[in-house]
Amino acid sequence: MANDIILHHYFNSPFSEKVRLQLAIKGLSWASVVQPDVMPKPDLTPLTGGYRRIPVMQIGADVFCDSAVIMAEIERRHPSPKTVHGVDWAANWWADRTFFTPTVGIIFGSIADTVTPEFIADREAMTGRPFDLAGMKAAIPPMKAQFRAISGWLETQLSGGKDWVAGDAPGLADIAWYLNYWFLNSAQRALMADLLSDLPRVLDWTARMRAIAKTRSFTETPTAEAIAVAKAAEPESTAHLVHDAKDPTGLSPGAKVDVFGDDNPGDRIAGALVAATLERIVIAREDPRVGKVHVHFPRVGFTAAPV
Repeated sequence: MANDIILHHYFNSPFSEKVRLQLAIKGLSWASVVQPDVMPKPDLTPLTGGYRRIPVMQIGADVFCDSAVIMAEIERRHPSPKTVHGVDWAANWWADRTFFTPTVGIIFGSIADTVTPEFIADREAMTGRPFDLAGMKAAIPPMKAQFRAISGWLETQLSGGKDWVAGDAPGLADIAWYLNYWFLNSAQRALMADLLSDLPRVLDWTARMRAIAKTRSFTETPTAEAIAVAKAAEPESTAHLVHDAKDPTGLSPGAKVDVFGDDNPGDRIAGALVAATLERIVIAREDPRVGKVHVHFPRVGFTAAPV
């Protein structure tokens, strides 16, 4: 399994569904390692150094944190069929952040009375702010209005016989938009059907996306096997990682750094900088259970700060 794609995820994770969809579009098989949806994650922390979110992709002793860098790496290794076209990344960022806000509000506002204290505590630790279920519940009507307005944009985009959001074949723009429909449909199917009942093109497009998702091919894999794979491997060549010589933060390869997300600066992953490219931040770190690993993060949304 040294060169196999190992996806650390759980099946109701919306950001994991993005990666699973890209793998399905490309016809790639992968190893499924199911991780807990809240901390602690004792068989993931040795690989990531404490990154708490899902999904994480592992290939040998290279570990990729956040769906953006995961999808970029899949595209680099498996360029056909092409799924990423330049500014698709802007659509991905917008869908992850702006569009995701009303989606989350509708879902958790609707199920507020059933959310466990453990889940609330974990998400508050993840984001560094209160997980305001009462506020979400009160905001359901305007959040539904936002969701419908955004869906109206998509209905217009799909007019004129277009099957896909930004091209002649499904790609990152479709995956990014679909994240929100998949998540809402998974949690509140009848509610989503009602919101989209007068938007037939959106409904047809979501059906096409679901059909792609059903073609995924994976093998269930125990966490111990993923740990063993990393322990037996060495990080791959970094020849393709061109450090940004004009990096405004002034970092240099070899520097000791902490990496953290801009929406969760409290969780810091320590390591030695391998490269800070235009696309990603890569650090080297060691753990007794996995040996030396390279951990990759997207540049947009993450910061590397000297220790």
